[in-house]
Amino acid sequence: MNADATPSFEIREHSAPVPASERTGRIADPGFGKVFTDHMAIVRYTEGKGWHDAHIQAREPLSMDPAAAVLHYAQEIFEGLKAYRLADGGTALFRPEQNARRFQQSAARLAMPQLPESLFLESIEKLVDIDREWIPGAEGAALYLRPFMFASEVFLGVRPAHEYLYMVIASSVGAYFKGGAKAISIWVSDDYTRAAPGGTGAAKCGGNYAASLVAQAEAIRQGCDQVVFLDAAEHRWVEELGGMNLFFVMEDGSVLTPPLKGTILPGITRDSILTLTRDEGISVREEAYSIDQWREDAASGKLVETFACGTAAVVTPVGTVKSSAGDFQIGSGGTGQITQRMRDRLVAIQRGEAPDPHGWVKRLF
Repeated sequence: MNADATPSFEIREHSAPVPASERTGRIADPGFGKVFTDHMAIVRYTEGKGWHDAHIQAREPLSMDPAAAVLHYAQEIFEGLKAYRLADGGTALFRPEQNARRFQQSAARLAMPQLPESLFLESIEKLVDIDREWIPGAEGAALYLRPFMFASEVFLGVRPAHEYLYMVIASSVGAYFKGGAKAISIWVSDDYTRAAPGGTGAAKCGGNYAASLVAQAEAIRQGCDQVVFLDAAEHRWVEELGGMNLFFVMEDGSVLTPPLKGTILPGITRDSILTLTRDEGISVREEAYSIDQWREDAASGKLVETFACGTAAVVTPVGTVKSSAGDFQIGSGGTGQITQRMRDRLVAIQRGEAPDPHGWVKRLF
């Protein structure tokens, strides 16, 4: 095959899928990230040959050589998006082309081959189609899709690998946080940073998340749900949570969010919230916001809401911020009006319950 050609997907159906009755029981209350579907998508890449061997097959364990490059040099990226059950019974994706483009950007930063957007979208659509019965019907539930790619070449040496495996797996999910969209508490990390200028902060790679886990564990020990990271240079400016972007709502109704400067993941939900707030005529600023200003504004009442957003958790209110310098509460400590409105508007578009003026929803069937 020509190295620039895009392969066609072969469908290899599962010979022994999960029985319907058992599947129904599994997806009734799936939690998050624990219940997986019958199939997975695979595409291989070989330098000089390009992308090839694209197929859907039964989900099964991988057989990997202990010298596979990813195990030693961490060339790995991933994405996260959902397939939603629409109000009319159909199924759709939300802005999947943005995931495809961010996947390409992450690949470029990790010195990996860029998967064509058309191949990314086809892998998602074919997997959702064959495993459509795994989409839960409960309110707030969805089929979470995890595209990922890693260096599969058997080689020890510090250079970009010559062989890669791209895959997509799917998981039936409910709410990311137990109890739905109730306000969460977050811990300000004193000792750890998520990303530094020139690093991989804007790439969705496993190493970023691995580096955040010790801080997340600290947050849990402090009785918090999540950790918030400050900038690496001055340890002063608020950046993001371990896996979500942050927004701040002021008493005058304006909204602020930290700017994208290479150390913050460019969230697709973040971008959607920016668009929706501007649609409503709300003043939105992308500018630096310090931890000291956050504390001061919360105390004075100038800041009335803080919320986090991401594909998994959608829009989640922040009620309390804890740190070694003392704790402070955001507004009433619950869900604010703009937070709730943005969540409701976004979910309604995703579920086909409201007009989609920006053409974000991609209907599959």
